[in-house]
This record gives sequence, structure tokens and C-alpha cells, in this order.
Amino acid sequence: MRKIEKRSDCPISYSLDLLGDKWTFLILRDMALNGKHFYKDFLHAGEGMATNVLSDRLKMLETYGIIGSRQYDKVRTMKYYSLTEKGRDLIPILIELWVWGARYDPRSAVSKEELERRIQNKDKLMKQYVDAVQVND
Repeated sequence: MRKIEKRSDCPISYSLDLLGDKWTFLILRDMALNGKHFYKDFLHAGEGMATNVLSDRLKMLETYGIIGSRQYDKVRTMKYYSLTEKGRDLIPILIELWVWGARYDPRSAVSKEELERRIQNKDKLMKQYVDAVQVND
């Protein structure tokens, strides 16, 4: 697992030290916004994440209490990953990143209409995502 080194007492620095790589946020995106819960789901999400990176990030997220895991009842060799309360608190940030990326990426697949709809309904959308997440504490 990659080691997290605290550089300062700044809250933004702490957040970036812990979450500041693209793979971590993509795993959180898939959990919070796309309903994914299994290692295989994250691996085949279309981002091309290497297996060692995925394993490392899942372990790190679990170590820092952002996600939890349990043995999957139907297939006992599989782990079921889900957000903790601490992880669920990141959903508004994920949605804001989605909006910002959709707004400023000239190659975004999101239509202007869809972007405007999500911006106008952002609070409702955040509540729907937060309420839909089963917390694993």
C-alpha cells in the first residue's frame, strides 16, 4: 500500500495526500455514482487500471476508513466493498468534479442539456446518491 505522508496541517493538503490520485477518485466514483461493489467491477470499469494499483487503492481506502469490505454471501471468495460514512461524505465532491469536468472538457460526452439539468438539480441529485449508498461501518 502506498504510504501517505502528511506534508502540513492544511486540510486541503491532507485531502490531496489521501485522495489526490486519479485512481482513488475513480474507485470512489464507481462505488458512489455507479453502484459498483466488487474488485472485478472496478477492474473492468473502462479506465485501464492495473490490478496492483487497484488492490493498493482498495487497501488504502479501507485502512483510512473510507470504504469497508465484507465477505460476499453468495460467493464466499469475493469481497463486497462499500462506502463508510466517511466515504459517503465525499459524494458531493464527486458530483462537483463531474459537473466541473462536464463543463470544461471540450471532448465530454455529456450534452449541454444534461449538464444544465444536473446543475439545476444538484442538491436533489446529491441527496439521491447519498441516500442510495448503504454505509459499511
